[in-house]
Amino acid sequence: MLLNLIYILSALFAAGICFAAGGFSSLGWLWLLPLGFLGGFVLCLVICVLAVWIPSLFVDPEREQDGDDPYTRAIVKLYAPAVFRLLGCRIDALGTEKLPKEGRFLLVCNHLMELDPGIPLTLFPDAQLAFISKKENLRKPIIGPMMLKIQCQLLDRENDRAALRTILKCISILKEDKANIAVFPEGGIIRDGKLLHRFRPGVFKIAQKANVPIVVCTLNGTQNILSNVKRFRRTDVRFRLLEVIEPEELKGVTTTQIADRVHAIMAADLGPEHAAG
Repeated sequence: MLLNLIYILSALFAAGICFAAGGFSSLGWLWLLPLGFLGGFVLCLVICVLAVWIPSLFVDPEREQDGDDPYTRAIVKLYAPAVFRLLGCRIDALGTEKLPKEGRFLLVCNHLMELDPGIPLTLFPDAQLAFISKKENLRKPIIGPMMLKIQCQLLDRENDRAALRTILKCISILKEDKANIAVFPEGGIIRDGKLLHRFRPGVFKIAQKANVPIVVCTLNGTQNILSNVKRFRRTDVRFRLLEVIEPEELKGVTTTQIADRVHAIMAADLGPEHAAG
């Protein structure tokens, strides 16, 4: 939607440039039209960046966000699909109809590259997803402040007590019906050619304590986006919502057992040969 609007505005800008230069009566429009379109496109992109950069300057990273910021959530809805279209991605998604329509949930997925959160945000724009992310991401311009404004929770992987506080905060968010939590249980990106790695089981305590279902998903293809962009190639991204594990199934079992079950479901979909031991 956003990218289509940018294309239309760029075309109108190019047409305006041509008319201002004397219309289409001479052959000058042959170079003015594409040049004007490019100029309009760049101008629209600059405006889009300013629309998120300027508000990010006023975000206090020390202040806890109580609920979603409507403006930031609306920006995410608009920008996420536009970014992937701009990068030449085609998302092949199956099983999205299984996403719970009522009540909160914990969404888990394998992690391949930094753009991964944008796929669920694109496919489920109204699901109000708040991701658990490493605290280092807070230092990223624009991205860090935007994460805070949509209730993303920052995890200190080097501090167990701080990590526990993050887990407890996520449980509270779910119980208080403020957002749905999304997490990559591998705890980070491991670039070894594998699609799935060992889980940190502690994150599954969130679903147990909040009494919410676990939405199990897999991703494949995002790891190729940047290399394909450099070669001007399209990237096919594969997303699967495999299973929804109901809260009743999480009772009386350990988080390690839950992690093993979820890992097995993902490995069966991605292929055991793509799962690291």
